[in-house]
Amino acid sequence: MIKYFCVTKRAVAITIVLALVCISFIGLCIGVSVAGTVTPNGMTIVIDPGHGGRDGGVVGTLTGEKEANVNLGISKSLRHFLTDAGYNVIMTRQSDVDLSSGDSGFKKSDMLARKKIIEEAKPNLVVSVHQNSFPDKEVHGAQVFYAPFSDVGKEIAETTQAVLNASLNCNRIAKSGDYYVIQCTEYPSMLVECGFLSNPTEEALLVTAEYQRKVAYAIYSSITQILEEKIA
Repeated sequence: MIKYFCVTKRAVAITIVLALVCISFIGLCIGVSVAGTVTPNGMTIVIDPGHGGRDGGVVGTLTGEKEANVNLGISKSLRHFLTDAGYNVIMTRQSDVDLSSGDSGFKKSDMLARKKIIEEAKPNLVVSVHQNSFPDKEVHGAQVFYAPFSDVGKEIAETTQAVLNASLNCNRIAKSGDYYVIQCTEYPSMLVECGFLSNPTEEALLVTAEYQRKVAYAIYSSITQILEEKIA
């Protein structure tokens, strides 16, 4: 009886230890799951790097760099700043691809796919990142567009334009623009043309990672101001 009792006590002790380990592990898993799905401020932003894949966008006059690549570089930096600040960020694309589902009418298919991503995200804000081009190579500067007849869009675009003017040494005003991505859903949206790839001086800046981060930080700064004062 004494031998049996000792074995039983040892078995019970082992069982208790294993149970505690399992409970701790389950608690840790739950904590990780929650941390991965709930952001501190509860706000979601969709970043739309314009073009991609078969649609490279405009091309730099000196470097031949595709707009799609510059858009993606700025968008990734913007995502970094926003996620570090506690925002939930969803990108419509994360590599040099288009979002079309086939060869026929691929541009329309690509835009509809971006619309679907935005609608599923239910974001507080949509930011579509682009680069500009113009026959006159002297034209330069970042330009922000909003959907026509959107009072909220106009307000957030004007806020962003002011920050870009101050940060990037340009002097432009926000304008309404007939762009599908900022009109296709009900969510507050703006389209940012970060500079002109047709301007040699600005192109030389836009193709560098350092300047892309600078542009991204300016957009990030405007977003925090927008969500704190305009939308939230």
